[in-house]
Amino acid sequence: MEKTRDNKLKNLIVVGDKILISPENLDGKTRGGLFLPPGYQEKEEVQTGYVIKTGPGYPVPSPDEPDEPWKNVEDKVKYIPLQTKPGDKAIFLQKGAVEVIYRGEKYYIISQHAILLLERDEGLFT
Repeated sequence: MEKTRDNKLKNLIVVGDKILISPENLDGKTRGGLFLPPGYQEKEEVQTGYVIKTGPGYPVPSPDEPDEPWKNVEDKVKYIPLQTKPGDKAIFLQKGAVEVIYRGEKYYIISQHAILLLERDEGLFT
């Protein structure tokens, strides 16, 4: 069975308000055509990349005490969903990002509050 990007990452579970981002591969040139040294763009404060997976969102606290102690209380956690969706292009702050290498590819894990701007193209990944 061939390992595609979707297949390779299907077992990863992103938790809470975290987002898995694949960094955008830039050509390493300035607008004037000068080549930048390796690793220069990783030091920039603002980065861009594509959202691969998102966590379920912000957990909502459940009531502390049930009104009837003999009742069986379900422990289902409820979440406020995130604004980001897989396929979005994100511009985010590098300062809060955690860089991980998974199966030879570089990814960032960030919190939703580190995202500055999203670009969504509904037809890009359908």
